[in-house]
Amino acid sequence: MFENIRLSFQGIWSHKMRSFLTMLGIIIGIAAIIAIVSTIKGTNDQIKENLVGSGDNLVDVNLHTNEWQYMSGNDMTPEGVPMIDDLIKEEILAIDEVEAVSAYRYGYSMSGVRYKENLLDGAMIYGIDDDYFSVNGYIVNKGRLFGENDYENESKFVIIDTVAAKTLFGNENPISKSVEINSDVYVVVGVVEQVDTFQPVIEDVNDWYTYYYDDAAGKVFVPHTTWPLMFYFDEPYHVVVKAKSTDDMTNAGKKTAEILNSYITYVDMEGNQPYKYKSEDLLEKAKAMMDISASTSKQLIWIASISLLVGGIGVMNIMLVSVTERTKEIGLKKALGARKRAILAQFLTEAAVLTSLGGILGVGAGIGLAYLISDIAAVPVAISGVAIIISVAFSMVIGVLFGLLPSVKAANMNPIDALRHE
Repeated sequence: MFENIRLSFQGIWSHKMRSFLTMLGIIIGIAAIIAIVSTIKGTNDQIKENLVGSGDNLVDVNLHTNEWQYMSGNDMTPEGVPMIDDLIKEEILAIDEVEAVSAYRYGYSMSGVRYKENLLDGAMIYGIDDDYFSVNGYIVNKGRLFGENDYENESKFVIIDTVAAKTLFGNENPISKSVEINSDVYVVVGVVEQVDTFQPVIEDVNDWYTYYYDDAAGKVFVPHTTWPLMFYFDEPYHVVVKAKSTDDMTNAGKKTAEILNSYITYVDMEGNQPYKYKSEDLLEKAKAMMDISASTSKQLIWIASISLLVGGIGVMNIMLVSVTERTKEIGLKKALGARKRAILAQFLTEAAVLTSLGGILGVGAGIGLAYLISDIAAVPVAISGVAIIISVAFSMVIGVLFGLLPSVKAANMNPIDALRHE
């Protein structure tokens, strides 16, 4: 085997230009496949990261009316929809895929949040439980978090994020300052920021609204017990669960929704239950978009495979030429006792080595092409190790398949005729 490989390299080196031109179809085909797979994989990774985030594994579970998220306006929460307490949270925490859970309310303050002449317009107001900040990855920047007494006493304290703090107070320390929300006064006791290294790729204004709009306006947090005092009506609770892994997000969200729905007793006059909790399954959305790109990828790979077929035909052609050129050599070996199996193995090895070299060069060209496309078209790239291994192995298989006919022809030669060949 090693002697056959050595002879194969010797033959390739002695006909360098011919060998390179023979390998060119293989190189182009493998390079195209590697570039396509790397670009599609990079795009899929970006889709998943943009939608799911980078390792936070958070799933929102919200109340819906039929197919739409429930918007209460100034109405009371429908009777029969549960106010989520510690017992329900403990039941959710018992789910295998759930690591942590928080219940909260949120809405917009129509009049905004005001400090002196500064107005935080369109701010999100969150009524949160004591687990919210830890589940969502917030840390204290200044001041403190809410304490047990703040929840029990329905304290008129607020915590703001760094965006709201900058808008309202500039460089001034906001701690113990009073802000006006819905014509009432609240005292700032803390400033928080979200620890998150994930930065979604923003390509257009729609992406900005999807990923950044709510954060860009700033957030204000109050104890969930204070919420009815601020808005004068109850808002249904929302739930955010932290899954133990990204792959657990779908099950964590679905099982949480099932538990919450088991507590809903409201039925309309027609006997239907219009209110249901549903999980925002970003992982499923990512998979759906990735499936579309995977389908496109398969079509492109089939097209690129045509050049591999052409390359294989080129290998067969050059091996037939090689057999003809070495007819006397084959006849001499057979006259000295070489068996058909040895002749067959020699030429199959040469064909496999030729296409394997083409595959390796194609992988290098494909990686370079992928990064070139990334620079020119500004698309992400993720090199697939599996694709590289499969490509090289596939190129070797092409050599064996298309080298089989010439090898069989060489192995079946009559030694006397071969020695007489001119």
